Amino acid sequence: MNKRRAGIAAAATALTAAGIAGGVAAQRRVVGRARNAPDPYVDEPFGGLHSVGRTVTADDGVPLHVEIDGDPHADLTVVFVHGFTLSMDCWYFQRRDLGDLGRFVFYDQRSHGSSGRGPRKHSTIDQLGRDLYTVLQAVAPTGPLLLVGHSMGGMTILALADQHPELFANRIAGVALIGTAAGAFAETAFGIPGVIGRALRPVAPGVIRAANRRATLIEQGRRAGSDVAFMLTRRFSYGDADVPPSLVAFMERMVTATPIEVMTEFFDTFLSHDKLKALQVLRSVPTLVLCGDRDRITPVHNSEVIADALPDAESVVVPGAGHMVMLERPAVVNGALRRLAARSRPAADGADTAATA
Repeated sequence: MNKRRAGIAAAATALTAAGIAGGVAAQRRVVGRARNAPDPYVDEPFGGLHSVGRTVTADDGVPLHVEIDGDPHADLTVVFVHGFTLSMDCWYFQRRDLGDLGRFVFYDQRSHGSSGRGPRKHSTIDQLGRDLYTVLQAVAPTGPLLLVGHSMGGMTILALADQHPELFANRIAGVALIGTAAGAFAETAFGIPGVIGRALRPVAPGVIRAANRRATLIEQGRRAGSDVAFMLTRRFSYGDADVPPSLVAFMERMVTATPIEVMTEFFDTFLSHDKLKALQVLRSVPTLVLCGDRDRITPVHNSEVIADALPDAESVVVPGAGHMVMLERPAVVNGALRRLAARSRPAADGADTAATA
């Protein structure tokens, strides 16, 4: 009987091992096909568009990396604010194709890209709003502004509106909120239903502490599990299953450059994010609200809430696009930003008049 049980156990073990091996092999075939798919961007120098940078020091001493392109005397300054785990490089197609719109300002948010690491207690949306104000005061202290924010960058702009509504009455000529949320973000992130999102809040701090304790191990696994990372990046960043592999690899490089500790440090601020009241500040400002209909990070409902509060805003839902819509559908996003810039210029003229009156 013991021999029989041993034989059954050995057979089960062999079958399990074969199943795992088969699953790994199948995954590798899927990843291999994805990595070798036709790629119109194979020669694009993603991450290679940079100008001479300068450092702006935040109010708590964190150095923020800022780059400025274009005519310093342009009639409009466009400020791009990137999202979580990204860098200014995510605006590649906008930086490449929209230079005629005006003077461009790009910066890396604290603890991201080439900016300095901020303390955990300042890893908040409100601090990011103060950082944006500091950048504006340092590199664009006068003249009309068009603010473009993606995901956490849009939240940053709303924090600025909450803190400095006078800017939006006098200098902010236009705002673009791309794939972002104004409130109740924790209840819709990753497409989690509201009831589940609320139930997860009490256990989230424990999960974060556990991740921090194992940060080194997680970092090693993240680097070692490149196939898994590639597939997860493709799924959560883009909507199209046939997204060019170079776009996936580009996104993967930005995400993996963000330490696990930074990811966990910002988690609490996403759970408590609520800037719905700040939307009232934008009611008189030309605004674009844009989102991909397959966005799994900030599902389209978040943009619908913003658009409902801003009835005069242009609302664009991009079919088939995911969270990184400005990389996945650059022509659509760039066209919408051009329309916003055209609507912003009369507002900019009014701002100039008000400033000189």
